[in-house]
Amino acid sequence: MQTTAHFQPIPPDSTPQPNCLLAITPALVQKIFPATPIANIAANLPAVLAALATANLSDKSMLLVALAAIRAEVECFQPLSEQQSRFNTSPNGHPFDLYDHRKDLGNQGPPDGADFRGRGFVQLTGRANYTQFARETGHNLVTNPALACEPAIAAEMLARFLTHKESAIRRALAANDLTAARRLVNGGTNGLDRFASAFQIGISLIE
Repeated sequence: MQTTAHFQPIPPDSTPQPNCLLAITPALVQKIFPATPIANIAANLPAVLAALATANLSDKSMLLVALAAIRAEVECFQPLSEQQSRFNTSPNGHPFDLYDHRKDLGNQGPPDGADFRGRGFVQLTGRANYTQFARETGHNLVTNPALACEPAIAAEMLARFLTHKESAIRRALAANDLTAARRLVNGGTNGLDRFASAFQIGISLIE
């Protein structure tokens, strides 16, 4: 049974903190990612913070959602490519065959499943999403999907994805509902425990 995660909410009318990102260090973030090597955080955190700043997502609420999303999706704090599993590959099937004909992802048949598998900090998946973000960012993600794992590009996609969902995410946080916030990022509640833990730890650490 799915339950709602609770935390100390940030008032919806709180003043944005444009300089919040300036206080974020690898050492602080490691407290939010206790199982992650600090070297991974130090290598990739600057790209994440730069992308959030460019997208005007520098206040505490959206920063914590970004970090929580990363911990839920790629706790190692590195943009990764999705691995084969029973969720994307059928028994004796070719890699990612279960994605090949997913119309909800915009896939058109093989090799779309493998080409447009999950990548980056938010595990961008499907031809439709790669096409949309290629158009928005100017990066040729359709002909070169592996670009989605480049740290700067992965960070930009994370920030843009959160921008698309920003109003709804803020409403979920104001309602003290981390489950709803997680659904907005993931489409489900996979990784909710890590998402909630990261958010709750961050609340107490960041002024």
